[in-house]
Amino acid sequence: MSTTTRATERAEQAAPAFELRGITKRFPGVVANRDIDLTVRAGTVHAIVGENGAGKSTLMKTLYGMHKPDEGTIRINGEQVTLNSPSDAIARGVGMVHQHFMLADNLTVLENVVLGAEKLYGIGGRARKKIVELARKFGMRLDPDRLVEDLGVGDRQRVEILKVLYRGARIIILDEPTAVLVPQEVEELFGNLRELKREGLTVLFISHKLDEVLSISDTITVIRRGTTVQDGIDPAAVNARELAQLMVGSELPVPELRESTVTDRAVLEIRNLTVRDATGRPVVDDVTLTIRAGEILGIAGVEGNGQAELVEAIMGMRAPDSGTVALDGADITGWETRRRRERGVGFIPEDRHRHGLLLESSLWENRVLGHQTRKPNVKGPWVDRAGARRDTERIVRDYDVRTPGIDVSAAALSGGNQQKLIVGREMSGEPKFLIAAHPTRGVDVGAQAAIWDHLRDARAGGLAVLLISADLDELIGMSDTLRVILRGRIVGEADPATVTPEELGSAMTGAQGADRDREEGR
Repeated sequence: MSTTTRATERAEQAAPAFELRGITKRFPGVVANRDIDLTVRAGTVHAIVGENGAGKSTLMKTLYGMHKPDEGTIRINGEQVTLNSPSDAIARGVGMVHQHFMLADNLTVLENVVLGAEKLYGIGGRARKKIVELARKFGMRLDPDRLVEDLGVGDRQRVEILKVLYRGARIIILDEPTAVLVPQEVEELFGNLRELKREGLTVLFISHKLDEVLSISDTITVIRRGTTVQDGIDPAAVNARELAQLMVGSELPVPELRESTVTDRAVLEIRNLTVRDATGRPVVDDVTLTIRAGEILGIAGVEGNGQAELVEAIMGMRAPDSGTVALDGADITGWETRRRRERGVGFIPEDRHRHGLLLESSLWENRVLGHQTRKPNVKGPWVDRAGARRDTERIVRDYDVRTPGIDVSAAALSGGNQQKLIVGREMSGEPKFLIAAHPTRGVDVGAQAAIWDHLRDARAGGLAVLLISADLDELIGMSDTLRVILRGRIVGEADPATVTPEELGSAMTGAQGADRDREEGR
């Protein structure tokens, strides 16, 4: 069957929601988009996939008015338009939900939705009525008066979608919308997207999770190195592996089966660790864990259940209220972060912008970050600029960081290439123990497989790894041992060899325990 589709043929009965013609966008030293043509029909879910640095985000930011194209035209609902800012795009019915939520935790759902759009329906009864009406219409169970800080990740995602709907969007760009969702939340989100489509809205779905792309989209476009390589792909006519190979331009390697390398030597030992928030509530509650040389221990949990605070306590970024942390038998509970780093603790942070990079600094300066007291970054008491630059060039080669050079700022890289730089830097320090918090978030399938190989190779060499991820396939596929965290407590364990993503997702949300309690008549 031709990849110009049954789905596309149906979609072609509708008028285009928008058309991009000959879009080219240049930045210093790089052409991010080159002569891209894209037509998306109204009332469809259209997926755009590609490697990190392929130009997806640049293209979407052009449609959203964040970038002006150097060449090419944009037509929305048949009319050629010039978009000088997101305000222009919003006025034309285009809304964008970014991968990193842009919500104020201390405000209610209503306040977050209305913020910046007070002129539309005021801030009182009319606004509330509109929000309730939109939430009901599109199947979103949201209480307008609830504080965002009390919402789970799935509901926060819905608030972001509600924000763009409230502003009248008919074309909605979703950038990695499922990156932090468990399988049950993904299904709920997909239900919401089907409602949007039924109402004639158009959804642009950007994701590296190809199984989800195939499940929800009507049509798929593949972008590689700034240009379209195939358009109008029918999801029913390809599988995830074929799609991935279109993205990278070559066949993907077949994963190797690897034997366990777990030893008896404890590298990191956490005993009865408790961390409290400003109100005195335990956010890490009496956690005990041992991670051995050659072991990847995975922590599964819905975001916001204590993972971040556990990591901060291990790294010395937050003092625990009780309990101990030991590295190779030495009590490091009171050590500062720098001393822990010098003793062999590596750190791939959850938030690469906040804790992993200096965005306005060059790549070689970011190579030094966190490793400024060790070779090849220093010679005696001085920074070894030449050594740091040479090693940055090696990391760029070994980890396939797509960049015009090591003197560009970290901000100039795509999110996935920023992540590859961080992973390369932390693995280059030859750590004894590594915290890998969402190590492949926002990374394409080819780079994801490469990062996994680097982690497995280091594990085989004796590295102990604490893996935290919202990608349940990653947790199951990479972990030797799996623990489940809920409301700050370790509430269970799972066998990576037998557990399914659905079972793990159920345990993470507490559903298994609730089901068990009902069966026992509690």
